[in-house]
Amino acid sequence: MSRSRSSRRASPDGPPPFLLLGQVLRPHGIRGELRISVSTAYPERIVPGTHVYVGPNPQDVSTAVLHEVAGVRKHQEYLILRFAAVPDRNAAELLRQHYVMVKLEDAVPLEDDEYYLFQVIGVSVFTVDGENLGTVSEVIETGANDVYVVHGTRGEILLPAIDECVVDLNIDARTMTVKLMDGLLDG
Repeated sequence: MSRSRSSRRASPDGPPPFLLLGQVLRPHGIRGELRISVSTAYPERIVPGTHVYVGPNPQDVSTAVLHEVAGVRKHQEYLILRFAAVPDRNAAELLRQHYVMVKLEDAVPLEDDEYYLFQVIGVSVFTVDGENLGTVSEVIETGANDVYVVHGTRGEILLPAIDECVVDLNIDARTMTVKLMDGLLDG
């Protein structure tokens, strides 16, 4: 199942203004570097000279500040970013827990078989037998695979985003067809 990571929830008014690239965990060292947890499937696209937005709320355009990436390197499972306008640890500390984002319209175009997670929110879910299970309300990102949270007449159902379960996902038609695996609805 191919896709690109982004915001988990769409706003009530449509797509989110930003796609998440990561979140600042803490300053790294004394020279203004930041340790970033990565939320994008394509961290290699963050290179020096790239412009990103940094802010406390990915839904609020007014609090996001444009920053130029001055340096980037991988450290364990994290990225270490340095912004041109963040000269030292004190300035870096002010960005703790902020999100690193790119405007949706500035994102690198997706391949034909890829989609953003926010596009799955609100998709109608049907079994291969035609039963309407409800709609996707959230996407939970786990280490192994994403999980679609579906709310409908059967209550909340957690569907693993794996090929054995998700038979078809048509973003344009806003539908998903699933094969309920044994034990999935038990308990």
